[in-house]
Amino acid sequence: MDDIVMVEIPVSRDAASALGDEVRRAKIGKLVSDLLRPSSSSKDPLASLIAQIKADARADGLTDKEIDAELADYNAERRV
Repeated sequence: MDDIVMVEIPVSRDAASALGDEVRRAKIGKLVSDLLRPSSSSKDPLASLIAQIKADARADGLTDKEIDAELADYNAERRV
């Protein structure tokens, strides 16, 4: 990361505790920067993470339809 600036964001107490480690804080900073401004769509860490989770679910025998249904149920619960 070339141009580093400090920002404050609200996080849980547990997350704040975990961010006390300088190495972890640097890794999280890079992850946040990459999530907000990925250098290319193929390097989008969130897309990569979702793809890996879906691949793991498929390896466990779930179909895309079942995965999508689980995500829809989860999202419905979060909106209530």
